[in-house]
Amino acid sequence: MYRKPSPQMTIEDFILPFAGKLAADNRWVKLAAIIPWDEIEKQYAFMFPSDRGNVAKPVRMTLGALIIQTRCGFTDRETVQQITENPYLQYLIGLREYQLTRPFTPAAMVKFRKRFNTKRLADINEKILQAENSKQEMEIEQDDDHHDNDSGGSGNLEEKNEMSEEEAIAEADARPNQGTLILDATCTPADISFPTDHRLLNEAREQLDRMIDTLHQTDGKGTRRPRTYRQKARKDYLSLSKQRNPRKNQIRKAIKKQLQYVRRNLQIVDQMLMKVAEQNEICPLSQRQEKLLTVIRKLYEQQAAMYKNRSHRISDRIVNIYQPHVRPIVRGKAGAAVEFGAKVAISLEDGYSRIEKLSWDSFNEAGTFEETVEHYRERHGCYPEAVLADKIYRNRDNLLYCKKHHIRLSGPRLGRPPASSTLQKAEKRLERLDAKQRNAVEGKFGEGKRKYSLARVVAKLKETAECMITMQFLVMNLEHKLRVLFLQIWIWLFPQRFQTISC
Repeated sequence: MYRKPSPQMTIEDFILPFAGKLAADNRWVKLAAIIPWDEIEKQYAFMFPSDRGNVAKPVRMTLGALIIQTRCGFTDRETVQQITENPYLQYLIGLREYQLTRPFTPAAMVKFRKRFNTKRLADINEKILQAENSKQEMEIEQDDDHHDNDSGGSGNLEEKNEMSEEEAIAEADARPNQGTLILDATCTPADISFPTDHRLLNEAREQLDRMIDTLHQTDGKGTRRPRTYRQKARKDYLSLSKQRNPRKNQIRKAIKKQLQYVRRNLQIVDQMLMKVAEQNEICPLSQRQEKLLTVIRKLYEQQAAMYKNRSHRISDRIVNIYQPHVRPIVRGKAGAAVEFGAKVAISLEDGYSRIEKLSWDSFNEAGTFEETVEHYRERHGCYPEAVLADKIYRNRDNLLYCKKHHIRLSGPRLGRPPASSTLQKAEKRLERLDAKQRNAVEGKFGEGKRKYSLARVVAKLKETAECMITMQFLVMNLEHKLRVLFLQIWIWLFPQRFQTISC
């Protein structure tokens, strides 16, 4: 059930004890002013079609709490505690007056993250970025209507709305290209230990031992617990893990032993579960243990296949039994050749970033080039003048696409260098300028990984991890918008100083 809150409140509506007032120049107050809460609330209400049940928390409370957590790097408990103690944070989440009791529990933060998937957060991000542009477009349309009242301006608008996709592309090709688009991709590592086959099999064996204990305790007939050799298996695991540089044959022998232990435990668990099913009893394993059992079965199949084929590669390889969605991403960087997490391809435009593709499986970011440029055309009605990207984007298909739509793709042009030394110097100068401008996307990744949590995503579930990754870029866009607003205020207050700087 969802109940629509009252219209968006202002800073004067918030009630503080002892007749206090909030400061209008506070960062949380300014942040709340640039977010279009009413527009976001319209889509959020569709998630609760039923009129029965408990009333859900409003969108300003749920999204505001996630923004606070992402911007400050708090845990769920610390986020609730900070909101309880700070009146500015309570204003951001939409409370009408300061209260001493917590507005929600820390466990509710998990539900908040599940409500905002990647697509929904991308729509919210787009609404925030287009808020100022829509105002400018409305002013332009009002001026056009004022000048074209006698020429039927409303009919032209209706014709534009009914324009087909092919006509829109043709019109975009006719318009001159404008703007610059920067593309790049990165990996957002998950909070897991570096995976090894030996350690993964040992963790699976330990979890199977716990499942056997649970099944044996609920038997209640005084039967003897099945033998699993847990002490011997633990000793075999430590004998290899304590070595500094074990040899290949030692690693292979240790993996074989752990595979045998896991296979024996799986057979025992299957026999005990079959016995429970024959007696028509409720399965004593918890829902978490049942999910782990499914993951362990797949892990054993993968490890057995790699051991048999003497290979270290397999499709959909599991690197963590508690987060089976995490995949290895080969990056080839100096610090880490392989990272374990989600791969994100973004586009950067005027300092604002948009996630173009987020996947836990490795993908070639060059395949997102055409779709990203088409999204730019849908937003602006024309293609970009230049696209600044890495060398991996310069494949044959992308080059032909850029040539067709008269887009300049950064990097050296194909073919022989020009004979004129003047043209060669001009091309090198343009390449250096493109490289300088493309550094902005590297700085955006650095900001997300140093200041925020892109360097280590601590969420365990797949959907909550995707929510946290997308929230990082949304909050960075809000921060950039605040900096632009602050700069505009300074330009308005001290115009002479900025004219001197520009000169």
